[in-house]
Amino acid sequence: MQYISGIVEGFYGRQWSAQARLDYADYLVEQGLNSYLYCPKGDAFLRKQWQQDWPRNTYLEQQRLATHYRERQLNWGVGLSPYALYQEYGEAEKVQLRSKISEIDALGGNTLAILFDDMPGDCPDLALRQAQILCDVQNWSEAEILLTCPTYYSFDPVLERFFGARPQDYWQQFGAAVPNEFGIFWCGNQVCSEAIGGADITAISELLGRAPVLWDNYPVNDGARASNFLHITPLAHREPVLRELTAGHLCNPMNQAYLSMAPLTGLATLLSDRHSSIDTPQDYPGLPTASSLALARLGVELAPAVAEDLYSFERIGLDAMATEEVQRLQQKYRQIAHPAAAEIADWLAGGYTFDPACLTG
Repeated sequence: MQYISGIVEGFYGRQWSAQARLDYADYLVEQGLNSYLYCPKGDAFLRKQWQQDWPRNTYLEQQRLATHYRERQLNWGVGLSPYALYQEYGEAEKVQLRSKISEIDALGGNTLAILFDDMPGDCPDLALRQAQILCDVQNWSEAEILLTCPTYYSFDPVLERFFGARPQDYWQQFGAAVPNEFGIFWCGNQVCSEAIGGADITAISELLGRAPVLWDNYPVNDGARASNFLHITPLAHREPVLRELTAGHLCNPMNQAYLSMAPLTGLATLLSDRHSSIDTPQDYPGLPTASSLALARLGVELAPAVAEDLYSFERIGLDAMATEEVQRLQQKYRQIAHPAAAEIADWLAGGYTFDPACLTG
């Protein structure tokens, strides 16, 4: 499998617009990244209603995305979360799953992920049951790139608190039983890891028996606490050796699509050992070069405005801001003609409310 790099639209809450998803194709090309995985938690037809077909308009939108990315020689695909299918996987369920896989294949993308994250894990022989599903998917799917996410996708104990005790030797069994054609997602030592080093990846690689694909939960902000902040400084505290120790690196962005383009420049820098293709930016006092490069992605009018308010967005947070300050900032960003400015203004107005379905944030 080729080394995949880019984004996984895998957050809870308010989803991106169709236009934003289209616009990310050119952004990925610009940044030297190659992949987009569509699996927002808010798409019920990929989760608890996965047995049902997408509405016609939604399906056509996905076809357009697949074509758009294929024309730019990018990987695009869907992440299917057949909710707790492993609890009962008989002949009827196999028929339903095969039908869904055929529906996804017909979109024309080249990537398919089967995701078992954020589901109950208290099931006998969990890893083997999940591997059986993946073996069937491998036989049915036409996808060139196959991915999966285990139920326990981090060493973080929060997963057992919400999804039940992890079965003994789960990762060893999962890695041994899942076909080698599947890349296995991993989030690091925490669900949202502040830092990820080579030793962290080596530890899970030894358990799985293969190099994982990093599902990096930055700059995602869909959690109860995280939704009060905007993460704008670029991805950091990831050791360059991750490129050699992983099979891919995808970042889970914020609910704010266009604003996420700033911090995601850090992924391109990490993987290519270069700065992004943006021209040398203005040097913002007190900000490191990488942050200045990230802000430059927002344009000559919005970038200095965000630089002024970076501390408020990233450290103080919406809930702790005075009402007068929130109102002032809303007016400020509504006057800037940029889609990311509109996202900031909407966030300030409470337009990105926390989705309580997100348990781990």
